[in-house]
Amino acid sequence: MAATSLLNCCDPALPFKLFLETPLAERHLFNPSSSESPSKGLVQVFTGDGKGKTSAALGTALRALGHGLRVYIAFFMKGDYPYGERNILSHLPNVTIASSGSRGFINPADIKPEEIEQARHALAAAREAMLSGNYDLMVLDEINLAITWKLVNLDEVIKLIEDKPPKVELILTGRKADTELIKMADLVTEMLKIKHPYDEGVKARKGIDY
Repeated sequence: MAATSLLNCCDPALPFKLFLETPLAERHLFNPSSSESPSKGLVQVFTGDGKGKTSAALGTALRALGHGLRVYIAFFMKGDYPYGERNILSHLPNVTIASSGSRGFINPADIKPEEIEQARHALAAAREAMLSGNYDLMVLDEINLAITWKLVNLDEVIKLIEDKPPKVELILTGRKADTELIKMADLVTEMLKIKHPYDEGVKARKGIDY
């Protein structure tokens, strides 16, 4: 009962309402840590067969943007598929989004030369962005699977981690993360699939799954 009363007296939307009621010239006061980058950037890996790897990475990206940090997101193998998070992130300041691949899914048994070229170009662009000093957080989405399917070379990703500037946070997502990357990472989370609606024939739902 006490918990219910506490919830009733606290409006979770109150900070947002106050933000909207604040004059534009004063809204920066809601972001006291604006442009303050982390004192030390770590390497995070989200892997496993369960759902939530990209969601976790982009949730971190959204959190970083909320504190005024600068974010670079590279989508490997997902092309221009209309993901909802990509749509909203593209309208926010301080974020750069780069995609490689076509809208269709890549067939690991039939990798096309242009798919390899696109993925390697995306990795080179991400490396350039990381070393530019213009970003605080780098997200390489599905890079783990891109390595497994030989779209990019493991050694190049290892070199990317080794050359990471001290204050840059780096997040690598995707199934089948290589053991070398797991050893190098500071944080590794494995998403374990217990149940998945796809196995029951439920198709991806707009606004929930993409």
